[in-house]
Amino acid sequence: MPIFEYVCQGCGSFFEQFVRRQEASVRCPTCQSMDVVKQFSAFSMQTAAGFSGSMGAGSGCAPTG
Repeated sequence: MPIFEYVCQGCGSFFEQFVRRQEASVRCPTCQSMDVVKQFSAFSMQTAAGFSGSMGAGSGCAPTG
C-alpha cells in the first residue's frame, strides 16, 4: 500500500496518506476538504552516514566528451 503526499487547496496543509487504490478519495485531515493535490516526492533513506536522496531523473546522465 503506497504512501502519497498531498497538499490541501482549502487550508494549505501538507499531509501523507496510505492509499489502497488510485481512485480512492482523499480528505484533508485538518479541514476535511476533498480539494487536495498529490505532490511529487523523491525516495530517500537514512544510512549510518546520514540521509541519501534517490537517484532521480538525470542522475548519472552527464554528457561524456
